Amino acid sequence: RQGCLRCWHEAVANADTVTATRAAGAGGASSRGARGEAGRAGLCKRLQPLEGPRPLPPASMPTVDDILERIGEFHFFQKQTFILLCLLSAAFAPIYVGIVFLGFTPDHHCRGPGVAELSRRCGWSPAEELNFTVPGPGAAGQAFPRQCLRYEVDWNQSALGCVDPLAGLAANRSRLPLGPCRAGWVYDTQGSSIVTEGLPLTAAAPGSRAPFNLVCASSWMLDLVQSAVNVGFFIGSMTIGYTADRFGRKLCLLTTILVNSVSGVLMAVSPTYTWMLLFRLVQGLVSKAGWLIGYILITEFVGLSYRRTVGILYQAAFTVGLLALTGLAYAIPHWRWLQFTVTLPNFCFLLYYWCIPESPRWLLSQNKSAKALSIIKHIAKKNGKSLPASAQSLRPDEEVGEKMNPSFLDLVRTPQIRKHTLVLMYNWFTSSVVYQGLIMHLGLAGSDIYLDFLYSALVEFPSALLIIVTIDRVGRRYPWATSNMVAGAACVASVFIPDDLQWLKVTVACLGRMGITMAYQMVCLVNAELYPTFIRNLGVMVCSSMCDVGGIVTPFLVYRLADVWQELPLVVFAAIGLVAGGLVLLLPETRGQALPETVEDVERMQR
Repeated sequence: RQGCLRCWHEAVANADTVTATRAAGAGGASSRGARGEAGRAGLCKRLQPLEGPRPLPPASMPTVDDILERIGEFHFFQKQTFILLCLLSAAFAPIYVGIVFLGFTPDHHCRGPGVAELSRRCGWSPAEELNFTVPGPGAAGQAFPRQCLRYEVDWNQSALGCVDPLAGLAANRSRLPLGPCRAGWVYDTQGSSIVTEGLPLTAAAPGSRAPFNLVCASSWMLDLVQSAVNVGFFIGSMTIGYTADRFGRKLCLLTTILVNSVSGVLMAVSPTYTWMLLFRLVQGLVSKAGWLIGYILITEFVGLSYRRTVGILYQAAFTVGLLALTGLAYAIPHWRWLQFTVTLPNFCFLLYYWCIPESPRWLLSQNKSAKALSIIKHIAKKNGKSLPASAQSLRPDEEVGEKMNPSFLDLVRTPQIRKHTLVLMYNWFTSSVVYQGLIMHLGLAGSDIYLDFLYSALVEFPSALLIIVTIDRVGRRYPWATSNMVAGAACVASVFIPDDLQWLKVTVACLGRMGITMAYQMVCLVNAELYPTFIRNLGVMVCSSMCDVGGIVTPFLVYRLADVWQELPLVVFAAIGLVAGGLVLLLPETRGQALPETVEDVERMQR
């Protein structure tokens, strides 16, 4: 999910940890240390807060971090802002994985022309109608014939009886000609999904339904719905760094909230598939960008010592959103009303115009010192603190050190960096495919999708705890490799567990979800540790972009392979997960190591 979502706070927090290690061992500031500080400040510059840890400046020229130490690093103002932005984080969850409920495909079968009238005349039950008029399951290996084929029979002819209407046409039903569904489908569901219904909320006539019918030959169109939002994520993530630095955090946040809210409502009332797909793409363009701006804001408002903590908790709010989505989907089984319900709270976030100020760090970077000082005074007042006199000469954090122009070739120019790039790109891709794929596969399992989704969301909390416990004690490499292998092994085990052992199947699935969640967090953390200063930001951007590429292909991978064999996607997830775990062992251990500053530093890294 979150490379995409989690790399930014992990990378900055890791840089802070390495700074402390370096300071303890160096005993002073060397020229190399200064370059390292500059490199860390530039880490994830595209999406990260403008500040970076610095040596304390002279008393007459304090930075924002120095002032926050005096007026409160995480007091009333920061806590209030943090809670507000966590609501924004939770609201992103339905957009990211809501397709599980919005695009649920229920059991279905062809509706033959005239069958409804014959069924009414004969007084058939739904089961009798299904038995008399729809082909059976078919031969082993044949994909869902009763869902996509019908008997080529004129059901209006008077010769058809009510006991066994097809007996007079052929002694063996298998000899009757079959054809594609032309009169639509009958869906075994009390609600509706994108697959089954295209009726706008404002439709007047009860009989004016225009179903999308995204099944059989049109089933690929459902895959495209989720791929569209991931295309939006990819483009939005690539552009948000520039726009947030150019126009400010607050303006970009409010703009993304407004566009996200409007496009979400328009998607709920879309009269056609094309319009729905377009609004889904627009939601992807702005929703992830808004999530990232929320992270930037909260980490720029808090002090250095709290930055990693609020980043982790901001991520946890996303998981809370997954839990809330489960309850809403259970209570609202109609996709249009569900889409409307999860979108409506976004309009409330527009009130943040009066609740959340612009980032003072960004204002300082734009030479708007007076406005920055005004906001800092507001923070001090909210926290019940007095502003020190030195705040009048507040200065921005400036980058120092060598200016170099990185290129994409630098990511593959030398043997070690080339190896790091290829392994990291593969792991970003794998984490995204397996994480999203396991969620989408829940809708195919045939069990209680609501409980399965709830259980798999709950295990994200202990996975975050395990990361915190292991990264500084055990290291990065072995927990990362193990989590990938656990996810792959769980996928393999799920294939062989019989359906009557549902509790065991759910337990193993949750174990796999926990493993891939940990792997996602680890790739976020380690990515920044394996590149030298001058290409660190570029390396994070290029490698993490593979998570959105994985999100684009995952729907087609899951649903098309499931048409061949329902468990086949799990086999693929297992294979790529186990390979990812093995490749991780080729990388060096970075626990307790200073961030590399030059290409030579990276080339000297040992496994």
